[in-house]
Amino acid sequence: MNILCVGAGLSGAVIGRKLAEAGHAVTIVDARSHIAGNCHTERDDDTGVMVHIYGPHIFHTDDKEVWEYVNAFTRFMPYKNRVKTTSQGQVFSLPVNLHTINQFFGRTMRPDEARAFITQEQADTSITDPQTFEEQAMRFVGRDLYEAFFKGYTIKQWGVQPSELPASILKRLPVRFNYDDNYFFHKYQGMPENGYTEMVAAILDHPKITVHLETRFSRDQAAQYDHVFYSGPLDGWFDYDLGRLGYRTLDFERFTYEGDYQGCAVMNYGEESVPFTRITEHKHFAPWESHEGSVCYREFSRLCQPEDIPYYPIRQVREKALLADYVTRAEAETGVTFVGRLGTYRYLDMDVTIREALDTADLYLAQGRTPAFASAPL
Repeated sequence: MNILCVGAGLSGAVIGRKLAEAGHAVTIVDARSHIAGNCHTERDDDTGVMVHIYGPHIFHTDDKEVWEYVNAFTRFMPYKNRVKTTSQGQVFSLPVNLHTINQFFGRTMRPDEARAFITQEQADTSITDPQTFEEQAMRFVGRDLYEAFFKGYTIKQWGVQPSELPASILKRLPVRFNYDDNYFFHKYQGMPENGYTEMVAAILDHPKITVHLETRFSRDQAAQYDHVFYSGPLDGWFDYDLGRLGYRTLDFERFTYEGDYQGCAVMNYGEESVPFTRITEHKHFAPWESHEGSVCYREFSRLCQPEDIPYYPIRQVREKALLADYVTRAEAETGVTFVGRLGTYRYLDMDVTIREALDTADLYLAQGRTPAFASAPL
């Protein structure tokens, strides 16, 4: 079979590799000048720091098979994401944990005392069925912690009031009644020793895979292939003829520093008065390396325009209605499978992206076809 993968990010690379190993001829095209999509990394010439060009990506998963898969192509180094936040003139630890609670309230509570304090004195127990982001936060941590750590950051990140966002955005309230400051809770966590781009290059290194960069895809090309795996924007497949699905995008203000700028990889800024959401210091994403100089990003979130790189699907009422229309049309298409973050209009962590790519490739190999979506976007 002659297969086309649109996009040289994780979805296209993993699907392409699996099909190539099964004997299929695979062509991968990408409009950008590099592989690896938004997890692309480059080593800065001046400082030697490995920079996450499109913002930091930390690998974390409970999926043993996915963990073994990525480790087959590169060496993953141990890495724990420990986020800090600046609010009200102090630096606190995130997620909200026992240290954060004691520091914020000037107390020395034990875990059971802190739990009772939050539950009985802070949480708004009159909210029995939280419908919005704000209600969800107020119900579980109360107004003080909500306004210090969640409200301003959320307004900046999403461009709307938390009262306008669904409670589902805050699915698992990040609060712990111990001193664990590991941002993630997954069994396997780490960073590729030499960056994600080297890992993706190793996945693509197969004699039956041909990669064409700076190559835009048009639907006219689909007829040349037996099947297309499309990781571009779902609405883009249809030339946006029903309108564009909404995304938030990120602007990065890059700056360098001689020394250690902030002492951690990620510093959030929870107050709305600070225009950026966070500062990331990239050398701290590779603590096994040593660099005198430093490369930092200030991150600004805004509504995505047609020429921008889409990051976060908005998925509010208008977008969900439009998405339903595009999904209906996509399911009527033949010879194409929509995959990945853009193809399914969902925010996906890297491990989920890889899992879905592996499963999609397995399904195609078993049946010679797949549904329009490996995982339903609705």
